[in-house]
Formats: sequence, structure tokens, C-alpha cells
Amino acid sequence: MAMRFAAIAIASVLATAGTYVVMGPLQVNAETSASGALKAVSDFDTITDTSARSKAIFEEASRVLTHPRCINCHPATRSPTQGEDKHPHVPLMIASNSSVGPLGLACSACHGAENRSIVGSRMKSIPGNAHWQLAPASMAWQGLTVSEICQQVKDTSRNGNRSHEDLIKHMGEDHLVGWAWHPGDGRTAPPGSQETFAALIAAWVKTGADCPD
Repeated sequence: MAMRFAAIAIASVLATAGTYVVMGPLQVNAETSASGALKAVSDFDTITDTSARSKAIFEEASRVLTHPRCINCHPATRSPTQGEDKHPHVPLMIASNSSVGPLGLACSACHGAENRSIVGSRMKSIPGNAHWQLAPASMAWQGLTVSEICQQVKDTSRNGNRSHEDLIKHMGEDHLVGWAWHPGDGRTAPPGSQETFAALIAAWVKTGADCPD
């Protein structure tokens, strides 16, 4: 029933915009648009000062953290944003204390386990993942500097009590983090790959997990 309501709601929004909507099949292998490469860990070997190297590595990793695919679900408020321009989510979602949306219109009402294509729409697909949800309020990134995001990421009182080793595993293995590189038709992916990103995080930790100034 919830999925039926969501489909009607989406069709209504798009019809208002003059768009004819036909729901397509689930997309298992979604589009991964090229957004440039991430530097490899070895690219920082010439920085002899360990602290400076650690800071430079995080700066590079932040190209992923601040990409719309990531930061749209780390909003400054409890309302997610969407699109490359990070505009307010349509329909308006106010998660309040929940990470999965309010009662009656949970994230899963529209976002399924996988990306779903939409035929004949300017919005080419509805993104999906089995663990689709907002980041906790303590991990809001929008509006922060790279240095502030760095401090937040390694602060166990805000990052879900994750140790440095936990962070490496989370960034490298979490399925929802990995979705960012498989975002569905009509969306760009962050630079590099989840494997390269995780390697940068591991190198950042190994060099002291220092944050940019």
C-alpha cells in the first residue's frame, strides 16, 4: 500500500511538471558517471612531513565526502537534499529524530532496495538501496568546512562510536556508502571508486588521522 501511494505521489509530482511517467525495471547495475579519478595513496609519498601528508590525504578523500551523492544525505537539517545542486527533497521530507523518515512516508515508501528507472521522465531513475536512510544528525556535513568534517568523522561521540579501524571498514565495505558509485541513471558518481576511497582513509589513519587546517 505504501509503495502504491509513493508511486502515485511521484507520478503526481512529475505530471505537474508536465512529465509522463512509466516505471521501468529495477536497475541492478546502475550508471557510474565519470567524475575524475581520485589520487592514489602513493601520490602523496613525496610529502615527507607525516602530518602534512595525513592532511593532504584527507583533503583528497573529502572530494568523495562532499560530493552530492554523499552530502545530500548528510544535510544540515533533518531534511535531505537531492540532485547535483542539492535542492530540497521533493516531496518535502522531515525526518525529525528518525533516519528513515516520518510515519506514513518513510524513505522506503519510494526508495526500494535498488535503483529503479523511470521511462519518459526528466528524473531518469529513483535511487534505492536496502539500507536507504539519512545519516544521524550528529553527522550532518552540509555547510561545514573540510576540516570540520574531518574532526566530526573521527569523533567517536558523533560518528556512532566508530574507531579508526571501524571507519576504514565502514568506508570500504558499507553497501550504502558503495551505492554512491552506482547512483542510477541521471546522477553523477563521486570520483574514483569505493576501494580507492577506503585506501585513502586507511592511509589517513596510518599517518595519524590529522585534519586539514
